[in-house]
Amino acid sequence: MGFGGKPLGEGRTSRMDAAGRLADDGVVLEPLVEEYLVHLRHERGLSIQTQRTYSMLLLRLCRWLGTCSVTAWTQVDTARLTAFLEHERTRPSEEPGLKTEARLSPSSLYLQVAAIRSFFRFLNDEGFVEVDPAENLSLPRRWKQVPKALPMEEVDRLLQPPPQWTPASACTHAILETAYACGLRLAELRSLRIEHVHLDAGFLTVVGKGDKERVVPVGRRALESLRRYLSLRPQLVRPRSPSFLFLTSRGMPFAHVTLWKRIKDAVRLAGIERPVTPHMLRHSFATHLLANGADLRVIQELLGHASVSTTEIYTHVAPERLREVHEAHHPRP
Repeated sequence: MGFGGKPLGEGRTSRMDAAGRLADDGVVLEPLVEEYLVHLRHERGLSIQTQRTYSMLLLRLCRWLGTCSVTAWTQVDTARLTAFLEHERTRPSEEPGLKTEARLSPSSLYLQVAAIRSFFRFLNDEGFVEVDPAENLSLPRRWKQVPKALPMEEVDRLLQPPPQWTPASACTHAILETAYACGLRLAELRSLRIEHVHLDAGFLTVVGKGDKERVVPVGRRALESLRRYLSLRPQLVRPRSPSFLFLTSRGMPFAHVTLWKRIKDAVRLAGIERPVTPHMLRHSFATHLLANGADLRVIQELLGHASVSTTEIYTHVAPERLREVHEAHHPRP
């Protein structure tokens, strides 16, 4: 049985299209993308951002197939998918700030192929298509980018206490301290709730990607910053304020762009001229832990990475520490 109790597999010859009409030759395009997104959300537990990305990529495929008069996924074969990817490879990038002749990066193409392969694997598993045309699509080579981390001198400047403690400044300082002390993603910072903070025990309960929970210890300075902020937080609370930890001046949880802007303003006030993203604080957390001798598996747990291969990208940013360990422990230094 499929979503909504509909039978799957053999004998499936028609299906309601988006306008409520029956398609004669299989299934129409967009509704199955929606079912796939429901699958991502409820069965695989992928993050909202991943769902949005896959939705955008697959709807782009739907529009392109529409220009080719394709009305059902059963009409799609490997050759047609290859033609679409070639179209994607040569089209100009739509990212703001790039020149019009700039092409898609290998990372963007990698994500497009990954989305198509995952989607058709779902269609095949659920019986919507008999043959998976994306099974043999090869993923383009994707070079891992070096994580950008702040030097300790800039971290110290960024985490200097504000000249005046107000509810807003205490909130900003606590956000920065928590982001660096715990290596949290922007979405994890936004979703922290009062009940996730255990000051006496010195740790946070963090809900990460896929709604997976992990326990992250909090350093002494970050704990002090959180205590100060929590003493002033009641001044931000309004009658309809939720129990999110960090609140705006209007007593509401931060939107993604609002929290990003709050951090960017703090970077500017600290006199740091380089562009700093919230994720750079997470990179700095991991890089500085590794440089000071932390075990890679421990860093993996703290960051909430499902695989240590994701965490291994940090190993090349601390060559001095790696050299010290090699010289200290190799039998023939």
